[in-house]
Amino acid sequence: MNGSSPGVEDGRDHAREQSSAVAWVESPLQLLCAVEACHAGLLGAHARVVPRAGLRPLAVTRREISRLDLPPGLELATPEPGMPRPRRGVTWTVGDAFSGKVQAGLLTALPGRIVIVDDGLATVKLLELLAGRIWTPLLRARATAGPLRTVLGTAAGLRLRAAARSGRLSVFTAMPVPGELARAVRDRGAELVTHDFAWLRSQPLRGPRPEERTVVLGTSLVRNGLIHRDPYLTWLAGLGSSEPVAYFPHRREDPHDLAQVGRQPGITVYDGGIPAEMTLRGLAAGQRVLSLPSTAVTSLRVLLSARGVAVETVDVPDGWWTARAVPSLRSHLSMSTHHDTGVTG
Repeated sequence: MNGSSPGVEDGRDHAREQSSAVAWVESPLQLLCAVEACHAGLLGAHARVVPRAGLRPLAVTRREISRLDLPPGLELATPEPGMPRPRRGVTWTVGDAFSGKVQAGLLTALPGRIVIVDDGLATVKLLELLAGRIWTPLLRARATAGPLRTVLGTAAGLRLRAAARSGRLSVFTAMPVPGELARAVRDRGAELVTHDFAWLRSQPLRGPRPEERTVVLGTSLVRNGLIHRDPYLTWLAGLGSSEPVAYFPHRREDPHDLAQVGRQPGITVYDGGIPAEMTLRGLAAGQRVLSLPSTAVTSLRVLLSARGVAVETVDVPDGWWTARAVPSLRSHLSMSTHHDTGVTG
């Protein structure tokens, strides 16, 4: 339950049933969650999902999803280079509310409703900002913004909070949202809808699962300059020396780093690109997934806990962090940490 009045809920349900939607997605997870939102009934009778062109992982994910049984009324459009502008009254669905392009669209378009789908831990950061002071700008966790970008983020925040007050904002997420934060967001008038990948869980498995007992999810923390490369690669080498390891790269990992990982004895690098939620949902009891703090930890637990697969977050040792990883950012990344498994290094 979201704590809103029945009248607001009835109005939302009616608007939802009567509306059509256009979704703009820029990552594999956003694409998957837009499909889940359609399956959950948030996008109305007809939803057109438009992936951003020029992104190989997104193109691969679109191809894989198109082979599955899509929810009724969903059109998986051909990728486009530019963000479509929703017509007046149409539901507008986006994943990255911190994008300057999306924020500019919030100020110039007149959608009937706004639905924000998961973009990982950034979704929880967005909820924190929406629940904060009314003039708080919508800026990324580690952003250093100039005056113009701050003005845009402030204006976009005002527009989203106004949509929430009028019952026109929904946030659709699989991320764990602390109870106090959820109440604060709903007190603003926003609808907060949680999900457990019901559509994906209903789909048949495609392709063989990795046979290795231990599966490691790659990370973007190295390429983003938040952890040092050498201790991370040393840790991976240690895992591979003790047992066979299946390594699923993060879509933003450096190709040179991946080549080095693939040269380590005992480690097999699998082709990445589509979300881990799709690739690994067929793991069997007795297998385990290891990952540094990552959105995928939460969603894979939702998908795999009933199958007897352990999904473990690896604590990042203090010595791995770079100076760019300020304490507030470390804390934000660690929101995905439950049932941790420590490493030494």
